Amino acid sequence: MQLKIMPKKKCLSAGRMLLILFLSQMISALEVPLDSKLLEDLVQPPTITQQSPKDYIIDPRENIVIQCEAKGKPPPSFSWTRNGTHFDIDKDPLVTMKPGSGTLTINIMTEGKAETYEGVYQCTARNERGAAISNNIIIRPSRSPLWTKEKLEPIILRNGHSLVLPCRPPIGLPPPIIFWMDNSFQRLPQSERVSQGLNGDLYFSNVLPEDTREDYICYARFNHTQTIQQKQPISVKVFSVDELNDTIAANLSDTEFYGAKSYRERPPTFLTPEGNASNKEELRGNVLSLECIAEGLPTPVIYWIKEDGTLPINRTFYRNFKKTLQIIQVSEADSGNYQCIAKNALGAIHHTISVTVKAAPYWIMAPQNLVLSPGEDGTLICRANGKPKPRISWLSNGVPVEIAPDDPSRKIDGDTIIFSNVQERSSAVYQCNASNEYGYLLANAFVNVLAEPPRILTSVNTLYQVIANRPALLDCAFFGSPLPTIEWFKGAKGSALREDIYVLHENGTLEIPVAQKDSTGTYTCVARNKLGMAKNEVRLEIKDPTRIIKHPEYAVVQRGNTVSFECKVKHDETLIPTVTWLKDSGELPNDGRFHVNQDHLVITDVNDDDGGTYTCVANTTLDIVSASAVLNVVDVPNAPFDLELTDQLDKTVQLSWTPGDDNNSPITKFIIEYEDAMHEAGLWHHQTEVSGTQTTAQLKLSPYVNYSFRVMAVNSLGRSLPSEPSEQYLTKAAEPDQNPSFVEGLGSEPDNLVITWKPLNGFESNGPGLQYKVSWRQKDGDDEWTSVVVANVSKYIVSGTPTFVPYLIKVQALNDAGFAPEPAVIMGHSGEDLPMVAPGNVQVNVVNSTLAEVHWDPVPLKSIRGHLQGYRIYYWKEQNTSQRNRRHIEKKILTFQGSKTHGMLPGLEPFSHYTLNVRVVNGKGEGPASPDRVFNTPEGVPSAPSSLKIVNPTLDSLTLEWDPPSHPNGILTEYTLKYQPINNTHELGPLVDLKIPANKTRWTLKNLNFSTRYKFYLHAQTSAGSGNQITEEAVTTVDEGKMAGIPPDVGAGKAMASRQVDIATQGWFIGLMCAVALLILILLIVCFIRRNKGGKYPVKEKEDAHADPEIQPMKEDDGTFGEYSDAEDHKPLKKGSRTPSDRTVKKEDSDDSLVDYGEGVNGQFNEDGSFIGQYSGKKEKEPAEGNESSEAPSPVNAMNSFV
Repeated sequence: MQLKIMPKKKCLSAGRMLLILFLSQMISALEVPLDSKLLEDLVQPPTITQQSPKDYIIDPRENIVIQCEAKGKPPPSFSWTRNGTHFDIDKDPLVTMKPGSGTLTINIMTEGKAETYEGVYQCTARNERGAAISNNIIIRPSRSPLWTKEKLEPIILRNGHSLVLPCRPPIGLPPPIIFWMDNSFQRLPQSERVSQGLNGDLYFSNVLPEDTREDYICYARFNHTQTIQQKQPISVKVFSVDELNDTIAANLSDTEFYGAKSYRERPPTFLTPEGNASNKEELRGNVLSLECIAEGLPTPVIYWIKEDGTLPINRTFYRNFKKTLQIIQVSEADSGNYQCIAKNALGAIHHTISVTVKAAPYWIMAPQNLVLSPGEDGTLICRANGKPKPRISWLSNGVPVEIAPDDPSRKIDGDTIIFSNVQERSSAVYQCNASNEYGYLLANAFVNVLAEPPRILTSVNTLYQVIANRPALLDCAFFGSPLPTIEWFKGAKGSALREDIYVLHENGTLEIPVAQKDSTGTYTCVARNKLGMAKNEVRLEIKDPTRIIKHPEYAVVQRGNTVSFECKVKHDETLIPTVTWLKDSGELPNDGRFHVNQDHLVITDVNDDDGGTYTCVANTTLDIVSASAVLNVVDVPNAPFDLELTDQLDKTVQLSWTPGDDNNSPITKFIIEYEDAMHEAGLWHHQTEVSGTQTTAQLKLSPYVNYSFRVMAVNSLGRSLPSEPSEQYLTKAAEPDQNPSFVEGLGSEPDNLVITWKPLNGFESNGPGLQYKVSWRQKDGDDEWTSVVVANVSKYIVSGTPTFVPYLIKVQALNDAGFAPEPAVIMGHSGEDLPMVAPGNVQVNVVNSTLAEVHWDPVPLKSIRGHLQGYRIYYWKEQNTSQRNRRHIEKKILTFQGSKTHGMLPGLEPFSHYTLNVRVVNGKGEGPASPDRVFNTPEGVPSAPSSLKIVNPTLDSLTLEWDPPSHPNGILTEYTLKYQPINNTHELGPLVDLKIPANKTRWTLKNLNFSTRYKFYLHAQTSAGSGNQITEEAVTTVDEGKMAGIPPDVGAGKAMASRQVDIATQGWFIGLMCAVALLILILLIVCFIRRNKGGKYPVKEKEDAHADPEIQPMKEDDGTFGEYSDAEDHKPLKKGSRTPSDRTVKKEDSDDSLVDYGEGVNGQFNEDGSFIGQYSGKKEKEPAEGNESSEAPSPVNAMNSFV
């Protein structure tokens, strides 16, 4: 039975990895662990731990150190043999042994020579359990001998001959490294023609005159002694045949030339190796080097093949310009025939190298240490291989087993020693020696027979922490001989754990395949053998796994922006996690743009280098988790480059370019622009666009343009910077391919025709010398075309034309290369003059009090003498004598476009006397006026009374005073006064209605309630109906009995505009009201002045929602409303400029302008035809019946009482 002795483990986080390590240790390492507790009384045979190499070449200038280290219990003693006999180090004062070690130091630096200590050394380490021996260590001092002196004759040869310069370095130990240099210690250049062979010689396949030099020097470097030896320089002189004149030929015999053949080309021959075949032997594991160097002219090229096989791909290398084939780690399979082939233009030769791979001994199974208990069995196995097959021999404690003391428990069977029923005296160290002609192997393996009770090496109460749902491995490292049995228990009184739930490993480890929370607890390991029992307790805690609950996500961000990755971690409360961010599996760049906080990684000002995979790693002492996300940094493309123009024709050219980096966003298209350096330098125009997959474009060109092109790339993020401009390309001139546009013929005077056009630009001119051929003739005549060629202008004036006659016109471009295509003919007119005739038969039909319809006969076209613009009606209101003194007559204008012969006059004042006339209008101006027509408008409803105030309030009466309406719009028939009381809650009482004669402007109301607020409504009437009302509020005075103690003159006879009577009597309030009144007066004066200057006509709001008996139906399809303008500025209003789409006039529009009534535009009118004006005051509601709320008192009402 083999005894397993397992070391302790300290970490279970690696799980099954540790289990594999334990099991492999059971198989390959059976040594007793040198545990401090175990070594107190546990014996162990010696083991060699360190020794010098078998072939030990020393530096003769330094002390010799031969190493030999060993371990064992008790510590071993050391001895040495030299050349097979005991080496008594005590007798040699130069030799010392390191204390506690077998390492020898031979002091040859003070005296003695290294050669004295050459030989074969072997170390023995011995204690009471056996003896281990080292390899045979061969000590040899290194040697670096000088070159033997020799006289080297100069070498003279003809151009083209081959040459070999021998090196033949002295034999050193180890062999030197060879290289060729000149006197300046510069390496000589080598090539396919000149190269150094493996033997150090310098080979020339053929020589050239530049090979002539006097300092070809071979150097040998001895690395062990760090010395370099130099051969005598070799002189080489190469002559060409032409240089050999007759004099030299006469003085030199052929034998003085290196090679007697004349210069000529020749097929290859091998300089090395010689012949057609050779043999090569190499040892397994070494580097196989095969060499073929050939001469010839031209220089041959070398090829290598393996007959009946292929060269190993990963182990084959070519050196020295393919003249040397090397195979590393050569094995028996590399044996075979290798063929090198030398070839030039004149032929080829080959050489076959037969390779045999031999092998020094190498281990198949080296013997391993055995630890047995008394009575057990075991084996030592020693298996090796080699070529030839090695011989196996055994030694016991350094003595051949044949002459070693007999052991009845031991039996040798070739490469195996079998032990049965061992006892403590069977302990020994055995040596296995495997040797053949190429070397040997020596291995020590001990047999240690021990009788020991169980010991548990795992620390007491070791705490194991494991993540839930993972394997838990609980250590029970033990030692004992015989091998103890192991049992595990959970808890204080638990039964032995069974293998159907748990896994019990041979090394004593207990495995819980899937640890759960209930696996937490105390576990006891018990080890037993026939010599005793030992136990140990360990504790297991199960922790929640660490999880990433919010993973970082894939991100695409534009260069220069900010990106954020989130990583939220959940972990066991008792564990402290560490969160680390990695980029591409490495640390984050040391850059201030990277900011890491609790859950986020933020990168500001992102650049291209920031793209990659970012990993969030969260680890605790027990587990580690990670999550990754890719950052893709994108941006607009880089500018294209390398623009090139090809296939340059008169009207086409091909442009090609190289795209710039797309910055991780595919290019969708390319935009091509051009610059015309001749006509518009610095101005770039769009030429065309092509797909993002194209890198060429066929471009159409115009004549006589000095083109430069540039390209921009476009992706989903935008457009790149423009490329650098291409080379310039000037196209040939050609005749214009188009004529000027926007050709017009209009007269500026009655007797001329002004022909205008938009000239061609330089790009469109197609050549130098741009001019225009202008042609014209009357449309209705038989005249021939009149033509004139003008310079590059945009206007030509034809004088002496009849007034307003149609002309046919054409303008054709031409340049030095010819004419443009025939131009289109357009029609124009010569200049206009004022109309000669006024419209006739003017008739007026009054529709209602604010609207009239006008009819007239058209003016003949010939009399218009121009383009008919329309008809214009001038009308004005006749003033009485007093009004004429105050202001001039205000004329209004309405213009009707086109050939209309009727129109509507809106916004008239009721009960007024009007005069009008009509004039025709052309492009030159107005014609004469028609005879005046007079008409009157009927009555209309009046405006509100101008003012209303309450005076002389008493206990039960109030007096009202008012001014008549400012616009009676007829003859007043009466006034209507309505009033009603208002209580403290602002509720309205019953309404009282009174009719007052039209000649009254004062009225007293009696029998009113004392101390009561009343609201009054007053409006005037004509035969056309009632006008707008004006309102006011007042309070009767209080009872005299309630005013006891108040002076009798206070409040007597004063009107009350509000409940706070005292405010109206304050000086500051009176001053404020006066200032407001003054401001209003100034505004009225300004408005009056503006109206006298021709201001726009004021209109009224709609006066009443009730129907008027004078309503006359209007036809909306009449189209009879014209455009209004003032008589002084004669400017027609813009059509429809102030009329909304729903045909209503907005109150916020101008107070003093008439809504445009042009062609096809209908305004909004009352049913009586009056235009809706704008009311300047607040429009009051009709008097309310019942309990309807009234308005609260206002400063405006208070002000009215003072006006």
